[in-house]
Amino acid sequence: MSRTSTPRRYLMCRPTHFEVTYEINPWMNSQVATDTALAVRQWETLRETYLAWGHTVELIEPAPGLPDMVYAANGATVVDGLVYSARFRHPERQPEGPLYQKWFADAGFVTQTAAEVNEGEGDMLVMGDVILAGTGFRTEPAAHRELAEFTGREVVTLELVNPRFYHLDTALAVLDEDPAHPMIAYHPDAFSPASQAELARRYPDGIRVSAEDAAHLGLNAVSDGRRVVVAPQATGFAEQLRAAGFEPHPVDTSELLKGGGGAKCCTLEVRA
Repeated sequence: MSRTSTPRRYLMCRPTHFEVTYEINPWMNSQVATDTALAVRQWETLRETYLAWGHTVELIEPAPGLPDMVYAANGATVVDGLVYSARFRHPERQPEGPLYQKWFADAGFVTQTAAEVNEGEGDMLVMGDVILAGTGFRTEPAAHRELAEFTGREVVTLELVNPRFYHLDTALAVLDEDPAHPMIAYHPDAFSPASQAELARRYPDGIRVSAEDAAHLGLNAVSDGRRVVVAPQATGFAEQLRAAGFEPHPVDTSELLKGGGGAKCCTLEVRA
């Protein structure tokens, strides 16, 4: 079928201070050297891809001592111009939440300071009229209820069971939000049996992505409704995208993967 790109507005954070000095997910190894200059170049390619597609990219200033701030998607959840702040589980990342919230407040958005532990769009993905919300490792189910009350949208809780897929956006990608032909991609084994059944019920045509492609964080992808930024190593997923009418665009974020994130982790969608 024919897919349609729609203009997007993103918030990103340059990885000026990127390094792996602590370990809070299975991808991180503080004994493995990181190349900050390479991380910046890969990030710039990602940003330039969005700009070439006509999308708007705004920047938040990176803060020294917060190497994971590059993963902007974790900084908040933005729906209908409402900003639900992140409240990080791990102390190493907790200062990030207020910095992102201040950026949005200064930009004129209505913000709510979260009372419950959540990691922003890392675990809360807008899918049409509903929000798909992950739990199991970082975000508490109580945050799903808080988000539903704040936004007035249905929030669907999905349980993650594999620690390598510690955020929802590592295990599931929203490809097309249009209620007329919604499409997601996901790795079933990242979810509990009940959550697998719920996804299959809601999205019977959803793309099931292999363990091999998921292991490259292939599902940490960004779609504008037609064009999809995807990890170059996720070749099987790219073929699945083509078969479903999408255009896969490989962008290498391998250096940032050392911190446990890919293209989507670096990209917070601003839905005004």
